[in-house]
Amino acid sequence: MRFPLPALVAVLAAGSIASAATPPPKAAPNAPKGSAAQRINVEKLQPRAIFPKVPLHTEVVVEINKLGQVARVRSIKPSHDRGFDARMYGNALQAFIRTPDGKVVLGTYRLTYDYDPKSLRIRRDVALIKAGGVNPNATGAATDMMEIARRNGKRAAPVGPVTPAPNPAPSVNVKRMPDLPQVMQTPH
Repeated sequence: MRFPLPALVAVLAAGSIASAATPPPKAAPNAPKGSAAQRINVEKLQPRAIFPKVPLHTEVVVEINKLGQVARVRSIKPSHDRGFDARMYGNALQAFIRTPDGKVVLGTYRLTYDYDPKSLRIRRDVALIKAGGVNPNATGAATDMMEIARRNGKRAAPVGPVTPAPNPAPSVNVKRMPDLPQVMQTPH
């Protein structure tokens, strides 16, 4: 698609004028003058009470395809925290496993998740259990789940009459309210 040169020049000129008219972001009111915007530490904002108080350990054994996507979860060795296990299972389903140079070694891997309650961080380690023995053309588990969600979203709505919810009764008697012109002319 080709754009005429005068139209392109007009668009670029309008963009440069608009960006020149945009004021710079303001610094926080308590920040010293000339300082950059402060970075917010989200870990300090979150209450520590919601985090587990004990170390947690979960292992997930997965198979990967030729792209490095997790294609299947073979097994999971859970911790005693079901919420933690569910989040780590979801993380494992979305993982890509590749070597540092970007190549894929087909096989079965162990993903180990360790939670440290002192630092509130989760460490993930990846270890090759066995090279080969997997389907290189398998679709990724996350891709399969997105396809299922797309198909379920296209399902037809249930057939039948839809009855709207009844409106709540007005809290003010509309017949006794003054007219707008009368309210506008009334002195305060």
